[in-house]
Amino acid sequence: MDSNQRFLLKAFRKYYKVNTPILPDRFTRREFGFMFFDKTYVQRHMGFTSPQDLHRFMMGQVPSHSYYSTSYYRKPDAPTMDEKGWMGAELIFDLDADHLEGAENMTYAEMLIEIRSQMMHLVDTFLMDNLGFQEDQIHITFSGGRGYHAHVRTPDIMGLGSPERRELVDFITGSGLNIDWVFPYNRVATSQIATGNGVRTNIAKDRLIPPEDSGGWKLMMRHALMDVVTDMCDGDIKQFKKEYPSIKGSQSTTLIKAQEELRKTRGILFEKNTMAILSQPTQNILIKIMKEDMAPRLSGEVDEPVTADIKRLIRLPGSVHGKSGLRVTPITRAQLTDFDPLQMAVPDEYSDDEVKITMRKDTKLDMKGQHFDLSGETTVPEYAAIFLIGRKMASYGFASEESKKEKLF
Repeated sequence: MDSNQRFLLKAFRKYYKVNTPILPDRFTRREFGFMFFDKTYVQRHMGFTSPQDLHRFMMGQVPSHSYYSTSYYRKPDAPTMDEKGWMGAELIFDLDADHLEGAENMTYAEMLIEIRSQMMHLVDTFLMDNLGFQEDQIHITFSGGRGYHAHVRTPDIMGLGSPERRELVDFITGSGLNIDWVFPYNRVATSQIATGNGVRTNIAKDRLIPPEDSGGWKLMMRHALMDVVTDMCDGDIKQFKKEYPSIKGSQSTTLIKAQEELRKTRGILFEKNTMAILSQPTQNILIKIMKEDMAPRLSGEVDEPVTADIKRLIRLPGSVHGKSGLRVTPITRAQLTDFDPLQMAVPDEYSDDEVKITMRKDTKLDMKGQHFDLSGETTVPEYAAIFLIGRKMASYGFASEESKKEKLF
């Protein structure tokens, strides 16, 4: 172990000396796995029969990362998966900031704000509203790193296989959503014209709008269309094009005509649930916006491999994350709204004692109510040093002192 790992090991040992991880339900049916500061592999296929056994293990071994299985097994400590005897699994949703577009340009705090917003959208719109889970059936956890987990443990989902879980992922992400299913054509004969080959019937192809008593994606898209119509009627065209980039190349005259139409008809558009009162160009604009702008915005973010995996290991609540030192923290939906890990997931066992560190690059950090503007060789409270060293933003000690030691030897 190098000096950074030794420093983190000492801090984690202090934490585990007085803290027992929060055990999942039926924990004796769960497999546990761990990583350590002085080993390069994951030690798994472990089971514990009591909270005391688990606490003694973690206090003695001081893992850098701690996990438990989302599955229940008859023999969780069996050495192979086939021997364990799978009994069912929680439904897991994992949102991690490394999947965010532009994450490489965000600070840690900025990433966590964005991923928190996505978790609220997932829980409120999909898990509770569309899928019908109750708030007390959804167990939310800050991962200790860069994201959040949502666990659902209702009996009716325990036996779902990977294909069924992938279907839930497709529903949440809107994968394969067919805009013609959401806004189907209503084909109506408008006239008949005699031709040399007989009679030709002219067919009007107007879009229908999902009714108010729809559910799922149809209802979400109906409400989104109402927002789009309101934006077009109440705003100016220049701002509207910024808000809905799919129509950026559209002619302003076409959009102005669409705006005029919608201002005259929006009162009855959603009463009749049809776009038949609109011209084809206006209908086409609305459908393009709904398909290319609104559907992606309404979709939820889900890590498909995690949700589909029925034998997954996930972070153990109450443990600390080896790459941040922050606590893996269970929170309620109400707490999620304002949850700030750098203020609320810092273990009390980490002290305010000053620690010498060398920054790898200049950094600003807000943590536990304090603002730090850091560069070069500096000192910070122990809790900040643990975070910065864990995140590889700093090294333990002063580089200049290490150089002096090397010269002496």
